[in-house]
Amino acid sequence: MAKGIQAIRGMHDVLPERSPLWQFLERHVAAVLAAYGYREIRMPILEMTELFRRSIGEVTDIVEKEMYTFDDRNGDSLTLRPEGTAGCVRAAMEHGLLHNQVQRLWYRGPMFRHERPQKGRYRQFHQIGVETFGMPGPDIDAELILMTARIWQVMGLPDLELQLNSLGTPQERAAYRDELVAYLDAHHDQLDEDSRRRLHSNPLRILDSKNPQMRDLLQAAPSLMSRLGEGSKGHLDRVRAILDKAGVVYVMNPRLVRGLDYYSLTVFEWVSDRLGAQGTVCAGGRYDGLVEQLGGRSIPAVGFAMGLERLVALLEESSPEAGAAAIDVYLVLLGDAAAQEGLILAEELRTARPDLRILSNCGGGGTKAQFKRADRSGARYALVMGDDELAHGTVALKALRSDEPQLKVGRDQLGELLQARFAN
Repeated sequence: MAKGIQAIRGMHDVLPERSPLWQFLERHVAAVLAAYGYREIRMPILEMTELFRRSIGEVTDIVEKEMYTFDDRNGDSLTLRPEGTAGCVRAAMEHGLLHNQVQRLWYRGPMFRHERPQKGRYRQFHQIGVETFGMPGPDIDAELILMTARIWQVMGLPDLELQLNSLGTPQERAAYRDELVAYLDAHHDQLDEDSRRRLHSNPLRILDSKNPQMRDLLQAAPSLMSRLGEGSKGHLDRVRAILDKAGVVYVMNPRLVRGLDYYSLTVFEWVSDRLGAQGTVCAGGRYDGLVEQLGGRSIPAVGFAMGLERLVALLEESSPEAGAAAIDVYLVLLGDAAAQEGLILAEELRTARPDLRILSNCGGGGTKAQFKRADRSGARYALVMGDDELAHGTVALKALRSDEPQLKVGRDQLGELLQARFAN
């Protein structure tokens, strides 16, 4: 039998069994960001293609090979956003958010890249991103890193490693680029095919190669850190001093580079060894030149993005119960009259106790079938209403997860009883 229509390769459905983990993650991240004074901004997933060509860089893998780009009916070239920073900058510029103002913004949603799908890497993936504008000092770089560390703490995600580096100023990086290209060109026969392709277009990305056969070659390559000027070194030193004082552990990784052209000075990644090759769960850095690159005035900026699919995978492993959305109370309704009255009772309870998760049986079924549904729902208690209960204005309360005795209680006393049962 022929297969029906299926999801596009590399684009996945999030089924109800996994949604609570996503909600747990999004809820806790949003709470931490709000506690630090960050405000949410929502941008469209479609942007003009030129935005990404000018911001990410013409010779990056993303623009050259991975973007979903097409002409619309008006002949405009549009692209599904491959990352969120450029769109956030565009929105902030367009709506006057950068005129003599400091901004702390965050966003969430899907991004799209036509990559080879594998564990932790998808063609539609989701990010929560943070962007700040108008703050040139190292204190805001450090605040972002401290904030991400708090997010991992709140969510109970252990064993994430912070890697830190500096890419210096564009001028320092340009001089280093020439030196690196000369070194790699002298060892051209030791480069793999991907590195040869990047040699003259994006050579810093070669430093991030995962090819073990190139490890020794790259270890001996010139170091950007030793080419930094006093200003860049001082900026990094002050970031490190704040992290040290806050007790945030990190490792310096001189090979850490970002795949986007707009980064400068501080760059960082949080990585895990539990996700295979796709170990980065959060990455970011400073990009002081991007606003000017897109037509605005020079404004300092720094931000990061975290990959939700990878964080959910870590939560599934370390805290599979996180965000569990079990039902508190299931209404077992026996008979047509009870089915009608039970819906009214459920609404009364939701008004009295909006904190409870109440599931009312719909679709009929006998006693045995309804109790099976109640058990599968994960509810702690079943409220049973049949003809006898209707006649006497009572409801039976039956514990589903303990040996508590079954009780019959008047409907006017039910709210007080549930208050006692769910006090903790």
